[in-house]
Amino acid sequence: MPRTLHARPRTWLLLAATALVTGSLLTAPTAARAVPGRTPPLTTPWTSQALAGTPLPEYPRPQMTRPDWQNLNGEWQLRQSATDDPPQFNTNLPERINVPFPVESALSGVMRAAGDNRHYLYYRRTFAVPADWAGRRVQLHFGAVDWQTTVWVNGTEVGRHTGGYDAFTFDITPQLNGGTNELVVKVWDPTDSRQNGSLPAIGKQTRTPGGIFYTPSSGIWQTVWLEPTPAASISSVDLYPNLADNTLRVRVFTRGNVSGHSVLAEALNGGTVVGSATGGFTEFAVPVPNARRWSPDDPFLYHLRVTLRGGGGAQVDRTTHYFGMREITTALVNGVLRPKLNGQFVFQAGTLDQGYWPDGLYTAPTDTALAFDLQKHKDLGFNMVRKHIKVEPQRWFYHADRLGLLVWQDIPSLTARNVDPNDAQQAQFEAEAREIVDEHRSSPSVVAYVVYNEGWGERSLADTRRVGQNIRNQDPTRLVNTHSGHNCCQSLGNPGNGDMDDWHIYVGPDSPPASTTRISVLGEFGGPGLRTPGHEYSPDGSFNAYEWQPNSAALTDRYVGLVAGTRNLMVGKGLSASVYTEITDLEGELNGFLTYDRQVVKMDQNRVRAANQALIDASKALGNSGPVTLPIHTRRSLQVTTAGFTNRYLRHQNGLAYTEVVDAGSPALLRQDATYTVRPGLADAGCYSFESVNYPGQFLRHIESRVRNSPDDGSALLRADATWCARTGLTGGGVSFESYNFRGSYLRHHAAQVWLSNGAGGPAYNSPVSWLADVTWNVTGPWAP
Repeated sequence: MPRTLHARPRTWLLLAATALVTGSLLTAPTAARAVPGRTPPLTTPWTSQALAGTPLPEYPRPQMTRPDWQNLNGEWQLRQSATDDPPQFNTNLPERINVPFPVESALSGVMRAAGDNRHYLYYRRTFAVPADWAGRRVQLHFGAVDWQTTVWVNGTEVGRHTGGYDAFTFDITPQLNGGTNELVVKVWDPTDSRQNGSLPAIGKQTRTPGGIFYTPSSGIWQTVWLEPTPAASISSVDLYPNLADNTLRVRVFTRGNVSGHSVLAEALNGGTVVGSATGGFTEFAVPVPNARRWSPDDPFLYHLRVTLRGGGGAQVDRTTHYFGMREITTALVNGVLRPKLNGQFVFQAGTLDQGYWPDGLYTAPTDTALAFDLQKHKDLGFNMVRKHIKVEPQRWFYHADRLGLLVWQDIPSLTARNVDPNDAQQAQFEAEAREIVDEHRSSPSVVAYVVYNEGWGERSLADTRRVGQNIRNQDPTRLVNTHSGHNCCQSLGNPGNGDMDDWHIYVGPDSPPASTTRISVLGEFGGPGLRTPGHEYSPDGSFNAYEWQPNSAALTDRYVGLVAGTRNLMVGKGLSASVYTEITDLEGELNGFLTYDRQVVKMDQNRVRAANQALIDASKALGNSGPVTLPIHTRRSLQVTTAGFTNRYLRHQNGLAYTEVVDAGSPALLRQDATYTVRPGLADAGCYSFESVNYPGQFLRHIESRVRNSPDDGSALLRADATWCARTGLTGGGVSFESYNFRGSYLRHHAAQVWLSNGAGGPAYNSPVSWLADVTWNVTGPWAP
């Protein structure tokens, strides 16, 4: 929220204005709470409830509450214009709209076309301030308005704001008249029209929706509300848990004259104060003894009561907050950098969540609907959600906090099409990014910021690195993903900084190489689709998926296989997080777990949950895959460990590698074929090469994934292909042999043949089924001594 005294610089402008008393009677909108909605292309379970009273009547800011407030949602007057006209005061406007639904949405009652060129929107309504607010300041809050906003109260301009995804506030006390007050709001939202040289952050919005881009959401799209505050008051509070000493670090920002004031902060478990501290307007610590850790498995929230006290110690203002005691860090686990939640590596398994609704577009029809998608993540066994190039209302973050989901918060991007921002446009993008970080820094669910996506809005690698580092400096308590999908699309390449090395692979899965400096993540993958007639809508009539499945059972099978492949990449290659596309169908996309109208779950929910939970559980019990020492210049045989096949050994025949049953009665040739001499690695003496005992000078190597014997021709390629790094077996016992030049791929048997495989899926030899066992071998005494 806006911070004035003791605050960081903000991009919004608060204008000092003289008081205006209006003598004329203002014409009020009709008394109805909401105008009738239009018929949406699809109805959700909450469409009929959205306009049954005041839209979205819930308190909009759970992270900082006061008892008195007034909701201004509901029927407003509206005028749309293609030109930047002056505002009209004391005049009824020609249309009616339901705030806070975007003008393109059915629930707004307007439902204008996506390509409408009337980019100037003028809103009007009247309001009265409750009598018992007398003597207090009145704050006018906007949850979010897309994109550039100017506000007048009783004919006087009170402030301006640019940015479509962050909250802003104006103190309107001097403009109030003591009776019926007129509120006029002008919004300019050019979307991707480039009107007047504009280039706003818009995420997936476009005036020509189709494919992976969607209908715009113009104008007011989050709750508008009034709140009384004392003259000296709390404007916001930053909260940072510190698990090292079980304290909550608190910093309070204020408005008004707080000279000589102090702050009392009290941490509560239910109604019981468990720790308290007094401080000023710099950071101070509140003890939280024996703190219960917040996690997806136990999303426990404490409350915090913050009291602003005057020079004599009397209460001046009080707000109530909540917090979770958790920390997100990175650390080496068996030589691979991993994210750690409260000191433990937990694989972050999530979906791409775009936050669109067929009835409300950017705005969920009800608060229950807003929470539904998050609850469905939990039902499906996920522990993470990537909020994709959109920022939700504060209540969404509260639901994520209380339900226990890790959130990757994207910074909404500039348009993905033909973009090259100038200095002013780049500066505005960065300013809006700073606002988003400021606004959500106290939410325990938010563990990472994603700055760029697939090169959208990217100007130069230097800018990309700089912006990523600036966000890291602004909030060092969270991870920064400088560029998600830097291997894809319009990207200018790997920025090399931030905490994550992020690939996009459709259908996938696959993983960036394991590293000791950045965690390897799969920022987008998946995307198989299923048609669900009666539950589909596309603005241009076309539907897309990255592959099609014929029915729910096949789609579920496909997903479970992809998760098994992801698990193998976690164990074998060092993958630490994955984001599946996506939680719901969208307008032109049919690759969701749910249909766009949220009426149908398209997969077997129990099987999906079991697969996801098995992946997450495996991460918590991840064994040591460190190096293994083998005796060089000695003969050894490699025994299969897969249950039911342990009498088989690796052997070569006609140059190719197979597995075959070998015992004491086997022919001498077979026993010789199944024996190799362990040599120092031809490409790296820290690893190993395996020389055939009956064909000296030939080594076990891979060519186009098939494993065979080949003579050492001295080439660098042969020497790399024939070098294997011995690791603790991926099942926890035995030995696994990782390719020297294809890290994360291992020596694997499949259907009696021997392959190089990462178990991520695709060809039969790369099947994730039984992969961990198939790539684990016992190094035994030789069959040919």
